[in-house]
Amino acid sequence: MSVSGLPFDDFRTLLRDLPGPDPRALVAARERDAQLTKPPGSLGRLEEIAFWLAAWTGRTPAVNRPLVAIFAGNHGVVKQGITPFPPTVTQQMVENFAAGGAAINQICVAYDLGLKVFDLALDYPTGDITEEPALSERDCAATMAFGMEAIAGGTDLLCIGEMGIGNTTIAASINYALYGGNARDWVGPGTGSEGDMFERKVAAVEKAVALHSDHLDDPLEIMRRLGGREIAAMAGAILAARVERIPVLIDGYVATAAAAILQAANPSALDHCLIGHVSGEPGHLKAIEMLGKTPLLALGMRLGEGTGAALAAGIVKAAAACHSGMATFAQAGVTNQHEH
Repeated sequence: MSVSGLPFDDFRTLLRDLPGPDPRALVAARERDAQLTKPPGSLGRLEEIAFWLAAWTGRTPAVNRPLVAIFAGNHGVVKQGITPFPPTVTQQMVENFAAGGAAINQICVAYDLGLKVFDLALDYPTGDITEEPALSERDCAATMAFGMEAIAGGTDLLCIGEMGIGNTTIAASINYALYGGNARDWVGPGTGSEGDMFERKVAAVEKAVALHSDHLDDPLEIMRRLGGREIAAMAGAILAARVERIPVLIDGYVATAAAAILQAANPSALDHCLIGHVSGEPGHLKAIEMLGKTPLLALGMRLGEGTGAALAAGIVKAAAACHSGMATFAQAGVTNQHEH
């Protein structure tokens, strides 16, 4: 990706000129749905998912090359004592993904999903957001561009996930900066912050947002100052998918915060996205509501690493199979009540 002027300029242009859905594919899907051997609307959200797939891929609903992309980053704010795990756990979990030993590996096997893991300079945590910006504009833009490469091998359904010790503090800061309220509205336990540690987490979010308060009217500045490398990379991946008209499933609280940056920059930026699940992290449902979305699943999960999005991919695959594989009334020789 060429960086023409200031590093963020190309992203501002991309965000302004987003492609829309394919109306002809949507009409064709609705027409076929009306002929399938079921009462109209009886598959509920599965029908809406099939229409969404058609509209964004421009073809009959199908999921042939699903991909889970996990982005891993480390955060300087961890030194504020906000999480019980050290940053070294991020690298250890990346190695666990590579070895096939994590929850996401099992879900990918169960649903036949591809998996790619992107390790984002884990030895170099971002700046501590309570003291300085997380990233320079150049680094943030470069990381977004790197995230855009996630779809380079080709996919027709992208599931976005993350790994990063400290990143629920980052997500809470982004939501607090975007939507206001109180820091406590957005801070949850994450990987197990409670008691004094939880209070330090709330204080870190308050301090960070106050420090950067003069720059919070620009979503890309919020991402650069309060985000992290995995936030920037996930935003880049979601944006690249939109440019290529690839449907996206967003995972939990942290992935949703990355998506929220894009929607704050362009209200239609997430039209090609569904939220895979509502996590057990307290701020997530409120964050999803701010995006105007309805999650597909509510299983009380709060693991991250793309697990909720990957489970939702199983539902999306089933929705596509029902739409494309079911017989029509004419094919099945079943009487269609609407024609009598």
